[in-house]
Amino acid sequence: MPKVRIVFDRVRLEEKMLEEKAIELGHDTKMVDAKITKFTTASKKTEFDFGDVVIERCVSYFRGLHFTACLEFLDIPVINRFEVANNCGNKMLTSLLLKKHNVPTPKTYISFSSEAAIETLEKEGYPLVIKPIIGSWGRGVMPLKDRDTADAIIEIRELNDGPLDRIYYLQEMIKRPPRDIRVIVVGDQVIAAMYRTSTGGFKTNIALGAEPIPCEITKELEDVCLRASKAVGGGILGIDVMEDEKDGLVVHEINNTVEFKGLAKVAKRNIPKEMIEYAVRSAIR
Repeated sequence: MPKVRIVFDRVRLEEKMLEEKAIELGHDTKMVDAKITKFTTASKKTEFDFGDVVIERCVSYFRGLHFTACLEFLDIPVINRFEVANNCGNKMLTSLLLKKHNVPTPKTYISFSSEAAIETLEKEGYPLVIKPIIGSWGRGVMPLKDRDTADAIIEIRELNDGPLDRIYYLQEMIKRPPRDIRVIVVGDQVIAAMYRTSTGGFKTNIALGAEPIPCEITKELEDVCLRASKAVGGGILGIDVMEDEKDGLVVHEINNTVEFKGLAKVAKRNIPKEMIEYAVRSAIR
């Protein structure tokens, strides 16, 4: 049986579920703490016990991305690949790839200075949604409803002056019900979907208290999500979809190390089992 390793930097319920399912399926399974693992440019695969396949599950995007690069340097199969993690972790890259592959997605405006961002807002009109290009759990995502709000948010960014604060990523506000859809794609299959309902505010993240409700996987939803997965390179992905009242389903984000504890409560299929089996299949091809 292939040996499965799960890389983490913080053990959440999802990592526990994956470990338990891998053991239940009969795999030699170990958890690997990214925070205490060290590599050098002279490292060899034989110096580590990374098994036959690694499932990278770091909460820290940058830690997980660079850990994945080290694993691929050692020719160790890892889910997801570095290219996929990079494409999904950066919202700007995700938007560009979705558009390039003709996947419906909100119109997105990208600029590289506060002055250019304000020009976009004044030309296109309020509201637009501002998002950090890297981040999760809805942090830093907010609607800019007028010039005063925009000036205040941009002033905070200029005070922080982090390297990513200088990249302004603005999206059209989608007219939708007070919910979105989280879909999990594993390889070439859509295995589960749920509605995430708003708790009264703008955001619908489960991490912020949104409630999971089962969602039927229609042919349209399946098609859009499989195309979105292919656009960023495939693997195990969480795809976030909104229901535009005019244009139908639009993909707005794709998650590389997707959280699924909320969806697991309402899914018909066993999510961690599907993930483990896909990782093992990937390793023995």
